[in-house]
Amino acid sequence: MIALSELQLDALTEVFNVGAGKAAASLSEIVGDQVLLAVPRISFYHHSEVTADVLSLDGARQGAVRQSFGGPFSLDATLLFREERVLEIVQEMLGTQVSVEEMVDFEQEAMCELGNIILNACLSAISDMLNVALEGTLPEYSVDATDVLLGKILSDPDQPVVLVLHINLTIEKRQTHGNLVFLLSSGSLEGLVAALDKLIAGI
Repeated sequence: MIALSELQLDALTEVFNVGAGKAAASLSEIVGDQVLLAVPRISFYHHSEVTADVLSLDGARQGAVRQSFGGPFSLDATLLFREERVLEIVQEMLGTQVSVEEMVDFEQEAMCELGNIILNACLSAISDMLNVALEGTLPEYSVDATDVLLGKILSDPDQPVVLVLHINLTIEKRQTHGNLVFLLSSGSLEGLVAALDKLIAGI
């Protein structure tokens, strides 16, 4: 749906790779082991095109961390993981000494922390590399049926542009696939592209 040039897409991918590197370093400190966070591809869609299949969401329920960012352009960001993977990630963050019953109690707090690290690392990279100031709200975490969650995420008609960042999160050799979904207005997309063009021109 969105026609970015190959150069613009490469620049945007590099921005997110830098953010992923920062997030991985922060997460490594929390879990006490190496964390790898890879960004294999970026895709743009109209919100009417986004389905569970498009996002490769293969679980019946998803955990979602949502946060809004504003500045020269604004966007809403949502980090999605399959519900079963959420508990695995929480266990890695809290340590193996925590029981499954206790993990449920800490799930919201741990996932908000995870989302805060990943989302803010990505947005920090955007701010630094594109020389724009973005400020975020506090993250909110929820778990729901996949279709219900997507309906909530994609309900704003003023944000028709969906930027999907497919990520691989590896903790202690455990591969977890997730998606980072950014919702932008048409004007915000134009602002993002303009900032990318300035970055490219300065290289």
